[in-house]
Amino acid sequence: MRFIAKIASDFLRDESGATAIEYALIAGGISIVVITAVNSIGSSMNDRFVTVNERLK
Repeated sequence: MRFIAKIASDFLRDESGATAIEYALIAGGISIVVITAVNSIGSSMNDRFVTVNERLK
């Protein structure tokens, strides 16, 4: 019985999983910001290339 109580106590004190989840949330947030920035820059660059292409014709 004491062995089971020790395992349960160790499990409740272990915070390594919480750290991994925090890093995953941070990485997810950064990836959303990067995707948003790339999409807006891509749209802006596409508009510029279209403008240059039309002026060259």
